Amino acid sequence: MSLERVFGDVTSGVRRALEHALEGRDVGVDDAVLLCSARGPSLHALAAVADHLRRQQVGDQVAYVVNRNVNFTNVCVKACRFCAFSRTRRSEEGYFLPTEEIVRRALEAQALGATEICIQAGLAPGVDARFYIDLVRALKTAAPSLHVHALSPEEVKFAATQSGWSFRRVLEEMKEAGLGSLPGTSAEVLDDRVRARIAPGRITTAEWIDVVTTAHAVGLRTTSTIMYGHVETDVERMRHLDLLRSIQRETGGFTEFVPLSFVHEEAPMTMRQQLPELRPGPTGDDVIRLYAISRLVLGSTIRNLQVSWVKDGMRQAQWLLSCGANDFGGTLINESISTSAGATYGQLQTPSALRRAIRDAGRIPVERSTRYDVLRTFPREPGDDERHPLDGVEDPEAVFGSYDRLTRDERFRFRLPVAVS
Repeated sequence: MSLERVFGDVTSGVRRALEHALEGRDVGVDDAVLLCSARGPSLHALAAVADHLRRQQVGDQVAYVVNRNVNFTNVCVKACRFCAFSRTRRSEEGYFLPTEEIVRRALEAQALGATEICIQAGLAPGVDARFYIDLVRALKTAAPSLHVHALSPEEVKFAATQSGWSFRRVLEEMKEAGLGSLPGTSAEVLDDRVRARIAPGRITTAEWIDVVTTAHAVGLRTTSTIMYGHVETDVERMRHLDLLRSIQRETGGFTEFVPLSFVHEEAPMTMRQQLPELRPGPTGDDVIRLYAISRLVLGSTIRNLQVSWVKDGMRQAQWLLSCGANDFGGTLINESISTSAGATYGQLQTPSALRRAIRDAGRIPVERSTRYDVLRTFPREPGDDERHPLDGVEDPEAVFGSYDRLTRDERFRFRLPVAVS
């Protein structure tokens, strides 16, 4: 059977939308929603077009960053229905890492070759803007060359509210203290109907936009994300992508786009059966569709499309490199939030494991910085790669600990008042 015959089975609407994308036209919301219906040959054609556009836009390199996550507290004043990580201030499992422990973990990561430390956490009582500023300053004093990637828009809002500051003042003072960039998380789906269903009281769509555009205005780059596969519709997903594209055209401040599958197993709204329309995360084909559509919608503006191996596993993450993706994210070292929700893919991928997956996909491995500067390019074929210090870590939990152990560690038990200075 010829390829012409195979792709002849593509539905007419999908074919038209794919042709528009190949001609360099914007894929609008209506066409993007139509592409959400792609199944069978239509889905294969969608993935093939996304892969073609990826090759045109960013080439054959696939990048990763060597980083460590430090989620310094799980105590949170919010009770988001999708979050299995957070605990109340009275919980016996609530913890709070002091600044010296956060710095110790950052220095440990740097000694193991990390170039980035990612700091995100719950919204703990007693924390204010000065706490975050002093924390970043302490990290940069101890490790000046380490890039501090920290504070979601939700955390920026919390810091501003607790201190009576504007978003701009929080961001400017954080930048002066040494903050390098922000995670564009807490986006979920940028639609207030969805947000009211899964996280009532959380940062609004308008506030999220205000934080990230202000960050871009003061010279701080951010990532962009979507967390999908719960109660959102195809239209709401595609409007989210269109909104990110509009922001990027205005500011140019997004470094990458990261689709994040909803991990449902331990989520409160799953356990309590709170939402009758709730889905148990995206299916495998749904993940492929969203990645491919994201390349078509965003690729000309947000060039880097990042897989999430911690959400989807290494096997699906590798396949997504043929569906428009060009970035493998980070080593993570101490991932806790997805793991607490029921993800079973571990808390660390070593550089050698990432390079192996990239090469097996026929692509060129690249170690990058947070800002996507190339730090090292590896040959397409395996050779005498220099052994990375992280490659020797065979049991990450034994070396770095685990979320479960941290919640039971009496040294770090959360107690009020929190010492924030």
